Amino acid sequence: MTAIPLGLPRRPVEFTLDGQEVRVPEGSTVLDACRAAGKDVPTLCQGDTLTPKNACRVCVVEVEGSRTLVPACSRRAEPGMEVSTDTERARHSRKVVLELLASSVDLSTTPRAAEWIREYGADPDRFGPDAARLGEEPRVDNELYVRDYDKCILCYKCVDACGEQWQNTFAIAVSGRGFDARIAVEHDGPLTESACVYCGNCIEVCPTGALSFKSEFDRRAAGTWDESAQTRTTTVCAYCGVGCNLTLHVQDNEIVKVTSPQDNPVTHGNLCIKGRFGYQHVQNRG
Repeated sequence: MTAIPLGLPRRPVEFTLDGQEVRVPEGSTVLDACRAAGKDVPTLCQGDTLTPKNACRVCVVEVEGSRTLVPACSRRAEPGMEVSTDTERARHSRKVVLELLASSVDLSTTPRAAEWIREYGADPDRFGPDAARLGEEPRVDNELYVRDYDKCILCYKCVDACGEQWQNTFAIAVSGRGFDARIAVEHDGPLTESACVYCGNCIEVCPTGALSFKSEFDRRAAGTWDESAQTRTTTVCAYCGVGCNLTLHVQDNEIVKVTSPQDNPVTHGNLCIKGRFGYQHVQNRG
């Protein structure tokens, strides 16, 4: 059974999207309208359970009367507005952003990044090796998850998930300024010496694989990670009575990671350490 959230009815908002009249509930974003209309607007920093930070800028669209391009993930739909998603200006902006990201960080595990680079004709090597932001080895300091900051695009989703929007642990923050800005825990030390409670909600929202299960990291390093060979089964966590939903990712008869449906009314994609990592009792990992 799918839970249907009940709330006050929202008035419809009508506006023009790529020359067509569309209608969305009041409070919807332009990105919501694009997705409802079947338009593929790329986005990296947007998350269904987090307040948009407008960080990645690959979802920008053109709005009639606006001096600048606007991020579709946070711009609310307004009556009578005229939005164009595929203009030359918007495509050029997305192309440059993709080139900047691809030149400065590792997008190899970012879903759809390679597809968008081809679609927009972006040159991943345009800014050369000098644009690389960090150039450091992945941080493997615990048995649960790995931090590979060379893949981090500073979208701040992990900061929000760990902070006031969900977990309220505040173990993760932005350290440094300008080109030296980076994601870090307290004093940029080992994860085991931080306030981290290992809920893994930061992994859930990370769009690039900068944060990943150690099981996934190890399999990728060994060349055995194969998402096409994985099955996904959604079940209910057995540790307590809250009723959190778990999606078990299984490969070679082994649970390789656990996610949670972000549209679930109980968890909204969030879990605790037991739900996220406590699956060893159902398998022999020797």
